[in-house]
Amino acid sequence: MTHAETTSPSASKRTGAALVTAGSAPGSPVGGKVIRVRPSDLYRENLALAYHRGFADHAQVSVPGILELLDPVRIQGGLVLELGCGSGLLTRELIADGHRVIATDASAAMLKLARDYAPGAVEIRQLTLPDDPIPKVDAIVSVGHMISYLPDEAAAYRALASISRALRPGGIFAIDVVDIEYGVARSRGSAVGRIGPDWGCIIEYATPEPNRFARRITTFIANQDGSYLRDDEQHSHILLDASSVPAMLAAEGVEAEVLPAFGIERLPPGLRVLVGRRTKS
Repeated sequence: MTHAETTSPSASKRTGAALVTAGSAPGSPVGGKVIRVRPSDLYRENLALAYHRGFADHAQVSVPGILELLDPVRIQGGLVLELGCGSGLLTRELIADGHRVIATDASAAMLKLARDYAPGAVEIRQLTLPDDPIPKVDAIVSVGHMISYLPDEAAAYRALASISRALRPGGIFAIDVVDIEYGVARSRGSAVGRIGPDWGCIIEYATPEPNRFARRITTFIANQDGSYLRDDEQHSHILLDASSVPAMLAAEGVEAEVLPAFGIERLPPGLRVLVGRRTKS
């Protein structure tokens, strides 16, 4: 599906459309104070639909690089765990390439979409980092910087340690994370909007702290009667010094490096990819 981008919030409004407000989250990151919400409370039905319909680009451009990284796992018939699977955009590509996949996400609304979009998965279930148990697998992948949704740096490192321990000997690890540089780049940006035939989305950015950026996301989903259902979510994201992560992973038996992308795709400034492997001993 094609979409348009704009810096004007009015671009997501349709002439004559009635708007119905549903479950609006209080406060605004642009105002300075950010309300921190549990990952399982984010990506409710409205936003899950909007992201599935109009924000597939990041997952799509990452697919070739991820498939190449995971090719040894596919050949051996290994088991892949996807964290933050969302609506199943990457999941579906992994399955089509011949992988056995356990797809997980914290959002119930996203998982509902994934069950329809990627029905060939071994399992699709809810998993919320950093404390939910992670099954032992041969590879762990993720797009969408799911680590950044955790409340603080300590929780992020705890999650990364759990992910590392879940890898079987020789297992592969490939996820994206947001570096401090990402917040610097976003602090210079304005609000953006995307629209489609039956949805609209406005995203406002803020950097309330040096190691954190925030998004206020307003979505509009069309009803059958021509009205629009509105919802507002606030997302607060932790920023990591990506260069410090390989040393932490090494302590967990995973040799990792920081890369600019999964393959040859071009990612936004400040988005980094961690690729590593658990030692076979």
